[in-house]
Amino acid sequence: MSTPQNLLVELFVEELPPKALKKLGESFATVLADSLKAQGLAGADAAVTPFASPRRLAVHVTGVAAKAADRAVQQKLMPVAVALAADGQPTPALLKKLASLGADASVVPQLKRLPDGKAEALFLDSMVAGATLAEGLQKALDEALAKLPIPKVMSYQLADGWSSVNFVRPAHGLLALHGSTVVPVATLGLQSGRETLGHRFEAAQPRLSIESADSYGQQLREQGAVIASFTERRAEILAQLNAAAAKEGLKPIEDEALLDEVCALVERPNVLTCQFEPEFLAVPQECLILTMKANQKYFPLLDAAGKLTHKFLVVSNIRPADASAVIGGNERVVRPRLSDAKFFYDQDRKKTLAERVPGLAKVVYHGKLGSQGDRAERVRAIAHGLVNMLRMATVPYTVEARDEFEVLDSKVQQAAMLAKADLLTDMVGEFPELQGIMGAYYARHEGLRDGVAIAIEDHYKPRFAGDALPRNHTGTVLALADKLETLVGLFGIGQLPTGDKDPFALRRHALGVIRILVEKNLPLDLPALIDTAVPAFGELITNPREALLGFFADRVAVSLRDQGYSAQEVDAVLALNPSRLGDVPRRLEAVRAFAALPEAASLAAANKRVSNILKKIEGELPTAVDAALLTEPAEQALAAALAEVQPQADTLFEQHDYAGSLKALAALKGPVDAFFDGVMVNAEDAALRANRQALLNRLHGAMNRVADLSRLAS
Repeated sequence: MSTPQNLLVELFVEELPPKALKKLGESFATVLADSLKAQGLAGADAAVTPFASPRRLAVHVTGVAAKAADRAVQQKLMPVAVALAADGQPTPALLKKLASLGADASVVPQLKRLPDGKAEALFLDSMVAGATLAEGLQKALDEALAKLPIPKVMSYQLADGWSSVNFVRPAHGLLALHGSTVVPVATLGLQSGRETLGHRFEAAQPRLSIESADSYGQQLREQGAVIASFTERRAEILAQLNAAAAKEGLKPIEDEALLDEVCALVERPNVLTCQFEPEFLAVPQECLILTMKANQKYFPLLDAAGKLTHKFLVVSNIRPADASAVIGGNERVVRPRLSDAKFFYDQDRKKTLAERVPGLAKVVYHGKLGSQGDRAERVRAIAHGLVNMLRMATVPYTVEARDEFEVLDSKVQQAAMLAKADLLTDMVGEFPELQGIMGAYYARHEGLRDGVAIAIEDHYKPRFAGDALPRNHTGTVLALADKLETLVGLFGIGQLPTGDKDPFALRRHALGVIRILVEKNLPLDLPALIDTAVPAFGELITNPREALLGFFADRVAVSLRDQGYSAQEVDAVLALNPSRLGDVPRRLEAVRAFAALPEAASLAAANKRVSNILKKIEGELPTAVDAALLTEPAEQALAAALAEVQPQADTLFEQHDYAGSLKALAALKGPVDAFFDGVMVNAEDAALRANRQALLNRLHGAMNRVADLSRLAS
């Protein structure tokens, strides 16, 4: 058998969709290589290198064989009772099956009789010839193209003028080299060869003849002026961006998605420094940054304080000796965009947010839940309820506290009514991503209290995983109210997420509520929050309390596991359905500390045993322990230990010292072990039995205030 060689496959196409290029390149390489490995043409440890540029998808695979090794297979034929007659001769059914496999009656003596369930079956051992590379690569190529995550397929006509195919973009070339030998494969009306095209304008020659699989990347770079590797090209762009910014004493804005998209637009990156008129900096920098990134794919430059400057970087696909024309062209292109932004900003400030509020009544939010105006009223009502909940949770309630909450309520009411008004501005109409941000700018322009302006911006937070939380109390209350309105309203009309479909981002809203409650450590109970929000909807919805609490519980569990807590730890804490989520992290840390104690395993196992005993008791669980009925020394010792330990554990629990509370319970290990070793709980005497059950019930209650410790038992 010939020595394995490296393989290179490239599909040359018209410009691929930039936002999908990275995934397309990774999928093409992975699926093709996996297929070769599955067919025995490449080893499991074969190195796979993907290539993806605007006009090509390619993959390099090391150690690919010209032919896969033959392999032994054992094929089930049919049950013995069907295959052989009473005299042991093959039946017509068996002969027909063998004929379909290219065999005859001569192989019958070699057939194996093996158990197959309750009966026996005949099996045929044979050798299957390994696939040739041409056969295997054709299969792998077909599979790789079929599984490409194509965002949208287009249909185009082939060169013959008659046939048409469906693919992401028209394909014009297929390259397949095993070492330096062309592998004959075909797809999309193309036959494989060794030629490809380089850069549209800067290649040394129009067509490149690739010498071998290993020379592909180097030839494209040196002769074709193309960096074919997405990873290498991205690193080159990033290096040039940082170098160009450093020359100006500035730094480019960090945006991974923009970097990926620009990498998918160029084959030979060349970063150039441009600028615009400084007077545009009077427009909020978020507007300018967004218009440069979204519309032009430019990288704005920031100063050391993170403030936008009038300079920006453009990633060009050409490297002319004199780049002034390219720089000038990009500066001319960006100017109208910035002028539009300035115009929108100037026009929007001619009308106050309060003047826009009536217009929200004409903006449909949801067919069953009314307009954005209706929604603003509901958010205001819910926010007012949340302020009252916070007021009631404040102990002691002083005159100063009363005044503080009255001011908070005033700010929250004002911010709630104005929070959605910027949806009607020209700037947000052009850039929906700026909702909230622009509202804050316009609020400050009108001279509104800064706390209100910040709340208008922050009420959408957190917008995504890892995003910052609202910065002040007003924003925190408003963000909670806004998210609760969305969740309660949509759950109340049965608009629940299904599978991976979540058009209203309800999972994100729930995680936002969880993060605010936990990270701000708010003294608010989740069920009470839902109950506070429901009345704002009147008769529009049915109460979704139970469904929503279950939804929150699932999100909390997922969030905690993502933070590194074990499934056992999370299960132990959430089994008690803690209503105050701000307590959950402390409970988890306490459970983790308890699990590290030498007494933990024994106590968890005992707790599980107690839980199982109590579950089997029919009717109401006994609670009163009669000391006179404690006849066994072990139960007397447990009752005494519990009487000593429980008050201490309860006091620590009430002080929210959950770790200390659980640690205090460790003293019960000896008495609990002795109890189960020497006492029969289900005594024949009904009074003794009930008394011992009551003792265990008290023990169970004392041990499971922080978490259900039985869930820690292995």
